[in-house]
Amino acid sequence: MPRLFTGLEIPPAIAETLARLRGGLAGARWIEPENFHITLRFIGDIDFATARDVASVLGESRPRDPMTITIDGLGAFGGAKPRALVAKVAPSPELIRLQAEQERLMQRIGLEPEPRKYTPHVTLARFRAATASEVAGILATRGPVAPLTFAASRFVLYSARDSVGGGPYLVEAAYPFAGQPPAREPAPGAPPGAGAPPVGVG
Repeated sequence: MPRLFTGLEIPPAIAETLARLRGGLAGARWIEPENFHITLRFIGDIDFATARDVASVLGESRPRDPMTITIDGLGAFGGAKPRALVAKVAPSPELIRLQAEQERLMQRIGLEPEPRKYTPHVTLARFRAATASEVAGILATRGPVAPLTFAASRFVLYSARDSVGGGPYLVEAAYPFAGQPPAREPAPGAPPGAGAPPVGVG
């Protein structure tokens, strides 16, 4: 049973810059740079038939131009019981529209609505026993982070290992934005709309 989510990839140069922020907190599980991403819609553990429906319906996304993504600082999720250190992503109108479209598409094929408000971010580390003061110290010592900007030219459908957060993640299908080269053709028997041969969805 695959665990799926959609997201935007982080270019290697940006990932390398973010990777320099790692370290300094015992017990933190730091995400490897190749697994950095911006989640658009978490889908979760689903059966293979539904996974094929997901890959297909995402191919119906309306054409859109490449969008500018800006990472603009650090933050933490969890409040008094912090669970993650994140790089914050500016919620541009284009990004919010893309996420909202995917939410509609997922509900159209029968998935439950996402209950949480969408907050775009890149997860850098996950915590199990960190205190709020420890995380505040990490944020303070890292200081202000200069904005990092890149152009996203596609979104992808990722799969994750069961019950393991932080990767490794596999790109199951790619969906280029308008004006971008098409993704390579799906393998025989791949679901319609999949821009790459499914690895864990068929």
